[in-house]
Amino acid sequence: MPGKSSAGKQPRQHTDHDGHEGGGHPANHQDNTGMNQGVMDHSRMDHSKMDHSQMNYKGMDHSKMGHGGHDHGAMIADFLRRFWICLVLSVPVVALSMMFQDLVGYHLDFPYREPLVVVLASVIYVYGGWPFLTGMIDELRIRQSGSPRPGMMTLVAVAITAAYAYSVAVSFGWLQGMDFFWELATLIDIMLLGHYLEMKSVAGASRSLELIVQMLPAEAHKVDGDQLTDVKVDTLTEGDLVLIRPGERIPTDGEVVEGNSAVNESMLTGESVPVEKKQRDRVIAGAVNGEGSLKIKVTHKGEDSYLNKVVRMVEEAQNTKSQTQTLADRAAGWLTLLSLSVGLITLVVWLVGGKEVSFAVERMVTVMVTACPHALGVAIPLVVAISTAISAQKGLLIRNRTAFEEARKITVMVFDKTGTLTEGEFGVTRIQLLKPDDEASFLGRVAALEQQSQHPIAQGIVREAKKRNLTMPTITNFQSITGKGVSATVDGQRVVVVSPGYLKEKGIEQPHDAFASGVETVVFVLINDQLAGYVALADKIREDSKEAVQRLQQSGIKVYMATGDNQKVADAVAKELGLDGVYAEVLPDQKVNVVKDLQKQGQFVAMTGDGVNDAPALAQANVGIAVGSGTDVAAETADIILVNSRPTDITNLVEFGKATYRKMIQNLFWATGYNVVAIPLAAGVLYPNFVLSPAIGAVLMSASTVIVALNAQLLKRSLRSSNP
Repeated sequence: MPGKSSAGKQPRQHTDHDGHEGGGHPANHQDNTGMNQGVMDHSRMDHSKMDHSQMNYKGMDHSKMGHGGHDHGAMIADFLRRFWICLVLSVPVVALSMMFQDLVGYHLDFPYREPLVVVLASVIYVYGGWPFLTGMIDELRIRQSGSPRPGMMTLVAVAITAAYAYSVAVSFGWLQGMDFFWELATLIDIMLLGHYLEMKSVAGASRSLELIVQMLPAEAHKVDGDQLTDVKVDTLTEGDLVLIRPGERIPTDGEVVEGNSAVNESMLTGESVPVEKKQRDRVIAGAVNGEGSLKIKVTHKGEDSYLNKVVRMVEEAQNTKSQTQTLADRAAGWLTLLSLSVGLITLVVWLVGGKEVSFAVERMVTVMVTACPHALGVAIPLVVAISTAISAQKGLLIRNRTAFEEARKITVMVFDKTGTLTEGEFGVTRIQLLKPDDEASFLGRVAALEQQSQHPIAQGIVREAKKRNLTMPTITNFQSITGKGVSATVDGQRVVVVSPGYLKEKGIEQPHDAFASGVETVVFVLINDQLAGYVALADKIREDSKEAVQRLQQSGIKVYMATGDNQKVADAVAKELGLDGVYAEVLPDQKVNVVKDLQKQGQFVAMTGDGVNDAPALAQANVGIAVGSGTDVAAETADIILVNSRPTDITNLVEFGKATYRKMIQNLFWATGYNVVAIPLAAGVLYPNFVLSPAIGAVLMSASTVIVALNAQLLKRSLRSSNP
């Protein structure tokens, strides 16, 4: 169990109020007021030109199927078109095949029957097989570790070419035997249909990206003096004024300069209750305006908007290869080489064993078709597309998919306190006067000094003064006392608002009842160097923090807290939440040492913080989780970003990661397990009791792909049933 204070440090009786920037309060305390939940910069993206259909679906490199210049939607349509044309041509090829006639038990023959079948089969081979033939060429051009990398397209191309070449040789009398043009035709039909269904499934799983982009309107009402002009959203620049009428979607991130309205941000942040917006409030592109009109000033255009950052992160997550995906790629490569080798060995063995060439070639072709690792190639991408898309819908932005999958390994979760386990908004709980004075004037003087700071504690005091409609006197000679507090001259008196550490340094005795409550943060007020009183504040623990801690502990994860707050406050919060340990009074740069120490103990550490002061620790952790979506630092240092600040979102993230990894392993099992059984059957190990034909092999191969696809869809159901 970790110590109660940072390494090498004795517990100090100071609080989060101890030295923050600009106002002299602690730099170790997160300035949550600067963390704009609605503004994750990124809106320079031209939505009219965004082509998410061109996403690179790892493991299904469709750009190498002879359609490198087409977008994904056109490729899907092309495969469907080729399938229908080849299917129509396959009907006469199958009906006129002598092998099929013997199999079914009818006879149909006429002059030029065989040349007609050769012509139709040739069209099917060239037109229907073109994506696979060109895909084979592209695969063999790819260099991986200095050698060509044959893959699925190579397998299919070799199989259909062997079948076509052998059948043509038989038809022209160059070889004895019976052609199997009908197997060739049905094989190509099945492969085209299988590719179409797989591509459509992956595209469907990523449909959420297109839906996100569609949330932005194409035009905006630009205000230019007294003129109102409709312009394209992508022409807006920072500083432009835009009018949003009631019921319209907000076209760009901005700041309200005029008007009041309730804005529905549920599709963006998951917050179900419309948020009231007034002057100087931030609004997010894609949110829906309520009943009032708003005039906003553009603060982030195009690709800097929050909405586009969501899109970009989902794309990055879906396109980033994980260790599991790399394993699948390696397995597919080895399986390709194995199937080619087994196919050639099968040919040689049956020929040496005295079987006719047609039988040996048929066995070889069947091995190559059956062993095609198509299901293996789609096993991971489908799961990835589904998990990242649904996670984004639930406010979980996965920036690093490897870290997302590794959530299953987490043994220790380290939380920041303020703004993470607590609401991050301090409220005044007590005001204690130690000298004759009026409480209102006392609080007014303190607030006058604190309004110079954006620190949560300072803002809590200012909010209390405004709530009481107090007058804040004019101050002069304002100074920040680094790491201790602030001072100024008020009505000819020197007023100092400081932390407990300042009193200790000056040898001033603290009131015995100042820290009566373990959860309060206290700032002291000195007037003309005499202790005049103090103000106690508390940061309320989030409603779902305890549930989050309990769920993590039930999963076998130890939960610690690292905070800059004083030991007494930290211990009180830890006791209420039932934490496994506390690191108190640690500065931001010391939190990274907390993570390192835990890692040295062999722990797999996840760090959860606000993404600003916790940046070093987020970067050091095995999994960095940024709570809140408002800072660039969070986007740069964290692996995962939670749109909302609910601690239970973190527990759902861990559970999502585990569920996703389990589904990936299941799909790898189904894909490879199929080949283990199918390859020996295709080679003819059960001959003469059972012979697996190329067409049946293709059907079984497609069946394994369907199983993998359906199994991936089950992940969608399980994730959607979760309640982040």
